[in-house]
Amino acid sequence: MPSDVIIDGARCLERIRRLYAAWRNNDGADISTNDNGALHSVDAVVLIRGQKEEDFTYSKSAAMQTWLFGYEMHDVLVVFCHDSVIVFAGAKKINYLKQIETEHNNKENAPRNFNFIIRKENDEKNLDEIIKQIKMSHQGKTLGIFAKDKMEGPFWEQWQNCLTRNSFETVDISSSIGYLIAVKDNEELGLIRKACEITGKLYSKHLKDQIINIVDSERKVKHSKLSEGLESALNDEKYVSSSDANYVEMCYPAIIQSGGNYNLKFSATVDKNSLHFGGSSIICAFGIRYKSYCSNVVRTLLVNPSEEMKNSYQFLLDCEEVILRALKHDVPLCDVYKLVREKVTKERPELLSKMTTNLGTALGIEFRESTIAITSKCTTQAKKGMTFQVSIGFSGLENPDGKDEQSKVYSLFIGDTIVVNEHESCTIYTSSKKDISHIAIILKDDDTPEDDADNRPAIVPRRAAAEKARTDPSIPEESRQEYQKGLLRRLNERAEIRLTSQGDKVSAEKARKINNSYKSEGQLPQDPDIQDLKLYMDKRYETLVLPINGASTPFHISTIKNVSLAVEGEYIYLRINFFHPGGIGKQADAIDKENVYIKELTYRASNDKKDDVVPASNNLSHIHKLILEIQKKYKDQEQERKQMEGVVKQDALVLNASKTNPKLKDLYIRPSLANKKINGTLEAHTNGFRYTSVRGDKIDILYSNVSHAFYQPCDNEMIILLHFHLKHAIVFGKRKQMDVQFYTEVGELTTDLGKHRNMHDKDDVLAEQAERDLRSKLKGAFQSFIDKVLQQKSFPFEFETPFRPLGFHGTPHRSMVLILPTTSCVVQLTEWPPLVIVLEEVELVHFERVHFQLKNFDMVFIMKDYSRKTQSIQAIPMAELDPIKNWLNSCDICYTDGPQSLNWAKIMKTITDDLSGFFSQGGWTFLDAESDAEGEGGGGGEGSELEEDDYDPDEDESEEEGSDSDYSGEEDEDEVEEEDSVSEASENLGTDEESGKSWSELEEEARRDDAEKLDYDSDEASRNKKKGGASSKKSPVKSRKRPASSPPPMNGKKKKR
Repeated sequence: MPSDVIIDGARCLERIRRLYAAWRNNDGADISTNDNGALHSVDAVVLIRGQKEEDFTYSKSAAMQTWLFGYEMHDVLVVFCHDSVIVFAGAKKINYLKQIETEHNNKENAPRNFNFIIRKENDEKNLDEIIKQIKMSHQGKTLGIFAKDKMEGPFWEQWQNCLTRNSFETVDISSSIGYLIAVKDNEELGLIRKACEITGKLYSKHLKDQIINIVDSERKVKHSKLSEGLESALNDEKYVSSSDANYVEMCYPAIIQSGGNYNLKFSATVDKNSLHFGGSSIICAFGIRYKSYCSNVVRTLLVNPSEEMKNSYQFLLDCEEVILRALKHDVPLCDVYKLVREKVTKERPELLSKMTTNLGTALGIEFRESTIAITSKCTTQAKKGMTFQVSIGFSGLENPDGKDEQSKVYSLFIGDTIVVNEHESCTIYTSSKKDISHIAIILKDDDTPEDDADNRPAIVPRRAAAEKARTDPSIPEESRQEYQKGLLRRLNERAEIRLTSQGDKVSAEKARKINNSYKSEGQLPQDPDIQDLKLYMDKRYETLVLPINGASTPFHISTIKNVSLAVEGEYIYLRINFFHPGGIGKQADAIDKENVYIKELTYRASNDKKDDVVPASNNLSHIHKLILEIQKKYKDQEQERKQMEGVVKQDALVLNASKTNPKLKDLYIRPSLANKKINGTLEAHTNGFRYTSVRGDKIDILYSNVSHAFYQPCDNEMIILLHFHLKHAIVFGKRKQMDVQFYTEVGELTTDLGKHRNMHDKDDVLAEQAERDLRSKLKGAFQSFIDKVLQQKSFPFEFETPFRPLGFHGTPHRSMVLILPTTSCVVQLTEWPPLVIVLEEVELVHFERVHFQLKNFDMVFIMKDYSRKTQSIQAIPMAELDPIKNWLNSCDICYTDGPQSLNWAKIMKTITDDLSGFFSQGGWTFLDAESDAEGEGGGGGEGSELEEDDYDPDEDESEEEGSDSDYSGEEDEDEVEEEDSVSEASENLGTDEESGKSWSELEEEARRDDAEKLDYDSDEASRNKKKGGASSKKSPVKSRKRPASSPPPMNGKKKKR
């Protein structure tokens, strides 16, 4: 026993009371056998342990000792008499056990006293005293013992001889005690949950990864080697923290089976055959004991499964689900078995003979309680709080598609650790995923033609394959280009079918709202200014009433672009510019070009004062002020309306009343709720999360609204975080948010460089150790929170962890950061604003400024929804180009590259305006520098037309401003629009026409500039100013160059011409 043994006296006494309650009130009767009065029929209960065994074996006496005292104690005799407890052991153990007596009270069902007897050299006298007290208990004839427990040692033999001399009757009470301790209290459930957490971590992060790597690299590794490696992993702090290592051990040697040789029993031994992965199943079964409490998990991995194998596996999952739904409080276990048997008989009768006869047993301190089993004959009723290892399998299944003899026979086996609830389905403690998408390992067949897109198998595992592709320089460029050509061809075909079927429009722009202030002339305000044909502003309807040719004409404020007031001599001029077709800005684009529009109006009024009469110019000055005021108010309203677009009302959060629901404290939230950082608590409830700040703010995130969840540990980072990318925006902080992040800091974000200390300074060493301890503690807390959340059935997704080995540096917004791929996304979560690009939503990736003279390049993601803005990552080091291409290639994402930066806003508008024409002329092949259709594909005709007729440098720049950043866009657009309005107004007050070069001359000059600039080196390019130029090949774009080695601009605004 450990030297620091502390026995919880209160807990031990409470469990002794439960034993006496079952004994005296007949509640502990064994109802799984015909002997229903086993415990009730005895006069005393004997609990004895002999000397310590060389090999660990499960026994009822050891289980009962652990249940009562929390430890196993050898050479100890405990006798429970009718009203007293006798403890006979060595002096040291007696000293430990006396802690029970300090908690003793005379509660109901508690024994009256404890009699502690210390062993001595000659124990005959003490044993006679014990026998005497047993004979005084009830009738003193019958002893309850554990008949199947085999022990040895002098102490055990001495007790057996004493019993033989006194001729007691004995009754085996193993079943009754097993049923008594099968119902777990909250403390026991916590220990089993902890054991399951370690089991799940070992399976997901060690065993499964090892098997996938073995399959991926086609190495020969024996089953026994994998089993031994799993046991060795118990000493690795990555899976088991150092504080828990002393309490963790295997329930049984891990079982690894494959290659047609299967035995679906937990007593099976591990053979020394090599792992077989030629289209068969790999069965993994093991369990972890934590502080003597067991757990168990069984998983089957399928390598290149056929459709029949997938269907059989899914049916197996459905059968397990039947067990989990049926296993409830007071339900006989045989009824659960019958439900599963009926399902198999009805739906897949050929599998009935192949199904395991035992579908699970009670589990706790002992790995299995054989008398509480889900079988056809066990009438024991399940009780709330019982824990089971539920396991079901089909053995000896045939696989006619197998390539060798070992692959022609396979088995399926799954199992979990669960706890029984009163009215609800069982709660699963083992969180390891087992659906087909998580257990199928699909290998690429070298003979599969690459052009066969539908039948070509994917390369799974994705993580292993992606990492290999990311770092493997041996992938030849030629084969990669050939594969990409096939991807590009299939991309165009699928995109054309997908988009043209939507009515030749990806996403129709919302029709501009028509503001009808008045339905008829009679509804005009009856104001004297209108009667006197003066300008009048109706604040209620936000409408300006203007006199035109003697008629009062209303104009809603949304039709007015800008106004200007100018004084020239004795007159004041009020100039009003309206939105009209061919103008600049989104409002002009939305105008119906079939109607007739007024471009501008100018009113003149005199400044002269005559006979104290108010000058006429006062009306113009007053209206100018009102227009600006109403315009500002209207823009604010429109801005607020835009903020609410895409916001969907969420369902109410269903709070979990239990105090044990998963919780993380001291977390900050981004975006922040206030100007300063405020921490709070994140809780997981029935259908979502709730974050509550210290000042009382509440933010609810429903599980159904989470698109992707990310967990980024604090390895090589100064923060540890959980990030949620949402399906629909939620509103807080007066803005709508698609990304919400919860994080905490794990170290100093700043370092004092002025400190001059010795490298071995004690304070620094202690600070570093404290930071390491904090990191370990936080990782454990976050991982525990995630594991508990994943156990909830209402949680529909997984937490993805970024792969640091696949990372590359780039600038998605304003600063250089590390971009990290995950299983399904590309993310940057450390700095705010974040970057989350879902790979399934990406149509293709285009690399800009790819030129041997440049030090970096840009990466543009074009989405499958062409109405969405493209997402770019700028200034990626050129050394990362090939690894990124390899990674994209392994993910089956098409990419192209070119030497120029493109105006993507204009490109996407041109494409969506005429989808049929775009795809008929080659589609996205215009981006492929190696394409044969370079001069004519991709809508070249449209491009030429755009260059000659529609191209406007100011529009170009303003669109680029708008697309520069998602997090500054709308406010910046308004500022730019105001600048445009002021500049245009000032220009319009001057001459109407200005002299300059023609378009053809400007384009020719731009082409010459492009040709010359490509010959410069990157150092010269970085010192030049940005210029616009036309692309040398026909495309619907205007090229723009940015300095080669300079970082991207720090804000979204550019100098206007």
